[in-house]
Amino acid sequence: MDIFRLDQGTAPLLISLPHDGSHIPEDIAVRMHPAARRSPDTDWHVTRLYAPLAQTLGASLLRPLASRYVVDLNRPADGHALYPGRRETGLVPTTGFDGEPLYREGEPDADEVQRRVNDYWRPYHAALQQEIARLRAMHGRVVLWEGHSIRSHVPMLFEGRLPDLNLGTADGASCSPSLQHRLEDVLRAQDRFDFVVNGRFRGGYITRKYGRPDEGVDAVQLEMTQHNYMDEESFAWDEGKAAGLRAAIEPLLRACLA
Repeated sequence: MDIFRLDQGTAPLLISLPHDGSHIPEDIAVRMHPAARRSPDTDWHVTRLYAPLAQTLGASLLRPLASRYVVDLNRPADGHALYPGRRETGLVPTTGFDGEPLYREGEPDADEVQRRVNDYWRPYHAALQQEIARLRAMHGRVVLWEGHSIRSHVPMLFEGRLPDLNLGTADGASCSPSLQHRLEDVLRAQDRFDFVVNGRFRGGYITRKYGRPDEGVDAVQLEMTQHNYMDEESFAWDEGKAAGLRAAIEPLLRACLA
């Protein structure tokens, strides 16, 4: 069973796209509402955005095949909340970002949740750990870049419109101060996209878990709003918009290699 795809590079940069997958196995999909089967909360097309940059920069690229509705790879395996006191979806979501239930019947019980963790979550994280170790052994240091995207308006999660670019470093704990400063300088140098650093999205489980700058691993999350490269209603890719966004991402990734 293919769980993920890993393209190995040689640069000290690993791009992880844990919400890129949209596949829902039939035994799960048959119990879901028709709208949920489309996996609308996918980070649509992020591989299409990042793959050319990874190839140019020699970065490794890791992404899953299954939807976050199967299991959310950016949540801790024990299911504890990332943002206590705020609404969020869990390790194995039962509601979508619109607050609507995903399942018509047969919500996953504890045994099924554990099976999904074993079948999908653990293999992805094992690959993540192994690739970080490989690149760190080659270079001494490595940057883990967490690429995400989301609709610009998600009332369940935040008020109003989300900024175009949302950089998260776990409030500075997941990467070195020098890297964060370089990334902030890059964001300030452009005027096409608005941005925030450590705002609503400060970095999910992967950023917080693996970011250990004192041990040679810097981790950074970038959450992007989807209207800057696609149509948020139809999920259709927009190459004209995407080219502009990719041009803004590239100097951020190059700053990770400086």
